[in-house]
Amino acid sequence: MPIDLHVVSQQGDGAGPAIVVVHGAMDRSSSFGRVAKRLGDLTVVRYDRRGYGQSAPGSAVSIDQHVEDLIEVIGDRPSLLLGHSIGGVIALMAAERHPGLLTGVLAHEPPTPWASWWPPTHEADDVGSAADHAERFMIAMVGERTWNRLPLRTREARRAEGPALRGDVASVAGPGSPFDPDAVRLPVLCTAGSEGTWWHRRGAEELASLIEGAEFTEIPGAGHGVHLTHPGALADLTRGLHRRASAG
Repeated sequence: MPIDLHVVSQQGDGAGPAIVVVHGAMDRSSSFGRVAKRLGDLTVVRYDRRGYGQSAPGSAVSIDQHVEDLIEVIGDRPSLLLGHSIGGVIALMAAERHPGLLTGVLAHEPPTPWASWWPPTHEADDVGSAADHAERFMIAMVGERTWNRLPLRTREARRAEGPALRGDVASVAGPGSPFDPDAVRLPVLCTAGSEGTWWHRRGAEELASLIEGAEFTEIPGAGHGVHLTHPGALADLTRGLHRRASAG
């Protein structure tokens, strides 16, 4: 691999495709532990993307580099990708560029800030340092009270991921989509939570409409953090797509 990526592999009994999890911004592989547990009979590979968790903190790279890292993680085993947030964009880019390695993609609320209707208030926040940007992002996600209760060491580790966050945001800011939806020819399921934002839902619905044969599914009661609040529902949808992909 180009760098020492932190990879967690779960070996299942089945001989079908592996499931490779691609996490979103300011996240890490461990967040998907409950999803992986519910897929215990299948081979599931999770990894910390470059710049996050235990994979070279502090790095800021392009989304193209994240796609290359993903291909390194996949190796030569046919795989189905479970991408969350920008991880869904990375997964769809890989599906366009390396269809022979993949059997399908489930993308939960992949952001589409290149769309003209995407709210300006959710564009890149470049005010202050990268560390401050990461802190503001985390507070928006978990709330200030929860953030302040985290151990200082944890907060500093998250702040150190600021460059990676800025790299993620800049990579999808546009102009234009980083992949051609019309060129994706694999089974794709785009999902959104019923309690999520309207812009994440619209982005998922539009991508599903643009990719030939893709489907859109709403996950009742879930928001953007579906893997934390509704791991069973996400695992069930992943298993269903895996079954379809394995059947060919």
